[in-house]
Amino acid sequence: MSQTALALPPNPNPATATTLHSHHTLFSALSSATSLTHLKQVHAQILRSKLDRSTSLLVKLVISSCAISSSLDYALSVFNLIPKPETHLCNRFLRELSRSEEPEKTLLVYERMRTQGLAVDRFSFPPLLKALSRVKSLVEGLEIHGLAAKLGFDSDPFVQTGLVRMYAACGRIAEARLMFDKMFHRDVVTWSIMIDGYCQSGLFNDALLLFEEMKNYNVEPDEMMLSTVLSACGRAGNLSYGKMIHDFIMENNIVVDPHLHSALVTMYASCGSMDLALNLFEKMTPKNLVASTAMVTGYSKLGQIENARSVFNQMVKKDLVCWSAMISGYAESDSPQEALNLFNEMQSLGIKPDQVTMLSVITACAHLGALDQAKWIHIFVDKNGFGGALPINNALIEMYAKCGSLERARRIFDKMPRKNVISWTCMISAFAMHGDAGNALRFFHQMEDENIEPNGITFVGVLYACSHAGLVEEGRKIFYSMINEHNITPKHEHYGCMVDLFGRANLLREALEVVEAMPLAPNVVIWGSLMAACRVYGEIELGEFAAKRLLELDPDHDGAHVFLSNIYAKARRWEDVGQVRKLMKHKGISKERGCSRIELNNEIHEFLVADRSHKHADGIYEKLDEVVSKLKLVGYSPNTYSILVDLEEEEKKEVVLWHSEKLALCYGLMRDGTGSCIRIIKNLRVCEDCHTFIKLASKVYEREIVVRDRTRFHHYKDGVCSCKDYW
Repeated sequence: MSQTALALPPNPNPATATTLHSHHTLFSALSSATSLTHLKQVHAQILRSKLDRSTSLLVKLVISSCAISSSLDYALSVFNLIPKPETHLCNRFLRELSRSEEPEKTLLVYERMRTQGLAVDRFSFPPLLKALSRVKSLVEGLEIHGLAAKLGFDSDPFVQTGLVRMYAACGRIAEARLMFDKMFHRDVVTWSIMIDGYCQSGLFNDALLLFEEMKNYNVEPDEMMLSTVLSACGRAGNLSYGKMIHDFIMENNIVVDPHLHSALVTMYASCGSMDLALNLFEKMTPKNLVASTAMVTGYSKLGQIENARSVFNQMVKKDLVCWSAMISGYAESDSPQEALNLFNEMQSLGIKPDQVTMLSVITACAHLGALDQAKWIHIFVDKNGFGGALPINNALIEMYAKCGSLERARRIFDKMPRKNVISWTCMISAFAMHGDAGNALRFFHQMEDENIEPNGITFVGVLYACSHAGLVEEGRKIFYSMINEHNITPKHEHYGCMVDLFGRANLLREALEVVEAMPLAPNVVIWGSLMAACRVYGEIELGEFAAKRLLELDPDHDGAHVFLSNIYAKARRWEDVGQVRKLMKHKGISKERGCSRIELNNEIHEFLVADRSHKHADGIYEKLDEVVSKLKLVGYSPNTYSILVDLEEEEKKEVVLWHSEKLALCYGLMRDGTGSCIRIIKNLRVCEDCHTFIKLASKVYEREIVVRDRTRFHHYKDGVCSCKDYW
């Protein structure tokens, strides 16, 4: 109510004057109230003053309580005291509720308006549609759309804009575009909503096309729209268009506020153009969270984890998104332990993780392969309420599988109340990497029986299982069923599995036929699979051919150079060996060093070949001598065939005995006297000698030993390996 309306008449009746004075005082008190308690005190005075029939006071009380209270129940209870409120008052309350933290309560007011026959007008619909957009309530949105059409308000531009927003927010982007195209008047807000709708639906190229179309209508983009378009460029990886938008901003002297500045940094970082991103980032004062997090993510994706950590360390304030980005960066790199360390640091600061954070933490633990850590993380997940989430359970299956506990992975799977194709795929892949092809195939056929459609990744898991078990015909049949029955077009991964399947089975000509017949250009992985099979079966000519094709694609590939060096060494072609190694030295290419990790008492111990850096190195080598002596009694003899350098035989024996997994095993035997399973993680394929060594050790020392190498798990027990010596 205006001040003029509250002014006293020239000769007021004393009672009327008192009432008006009380009304004015109470209205002012409502305007200055700062807490819900204060509002309730004023409400009590309204009741004592018998002004509880004053619509203006009650409306003011409702609006004030919306602004002050975190709970809207009190505002709604007061609103319900107003007898037959006028439409414009209802609309005002609808606007307040649509902007509140509980927009769904807007519908309660709408329901009262409908049940009590209160009129709705064209101003009622925009706040209703805004609220429905925020809660993504499509069913009610369709009802509101129908009512607007019935009352003839669906041609109102504000109602139409609300409908575009509602449909876009509810994921019905086609309906949103249909309404958008029907509009005669579209301002910059409407265009922004439609472009943002495409972005929210992951249709980034459509967003950019619509922005181009907008230029034909002479609509000038504002800073908010430009930020949205830059986001679309970043997420679509369209650097050229992003640069064009940047040029547009500069050429038109558009003010680059902090929000737009952050959008530019994020766009360049998302496109992997870190030099341009850094140039803009360094000009920011102060550097905000959004831009800093984008820099952390951008560097992490490029594997520049040290640069990412440098930006992270310089941040004065860090939110959960930033912590999660840094943890994810470590988890996806070769530094999973750093991810877990950072997670522990975040915990100590009292920052609670969300599902995104936990997925990165679980991924880090999976990469690390430490079972004790995995168990602790699983307990944390359950204690903190994440255990019911489907993505978390899927990640836990993969984590336990990669940490060597197929039983725990299976337990998670069996307890899941709901499973999707990812759940089944994770379990099939778990069986595959542990060499249990029988269960991998059984689960594959079971998911088909339960009408769960496998995807391309599922078939990679099944074909991998067949490949590592030598099931050539089964693998061939599944490959063709993927194409003919499931209409999935094979990708490089599938052809790679088939090359591996035939190659491992010494069907090298069939493997080559797959490479020659595939409609895609063979990549590094496919030539590498063929090369590896040739190494195993001594097919020098074809292996040399595959290695050279691989080097055409990746001239710095260490594996191909080492392979050529090795086959030349086997043939005693030392001059060729020298040329390859000279080239490697010139290019700075070195063979990836063997590295093994073992977890004991929640501590990770890491060993390299011939490593003497460990604090218990003397004891480890003494244990190694003891183990070798005992194994020789049961027939062990060091296999130096894989040592392809020009060394004396005794020197070769020393080299092969100092492999990292042997050192890790001896440390485990030395420090763990409980008789429990020894678990080792190796970064490379286990060599033939180490495979024999560990098999015999499992029998002599009566210990179960699990080794995860680059491609699979080996479960050693009683002198036998789960791979059946086929790896």
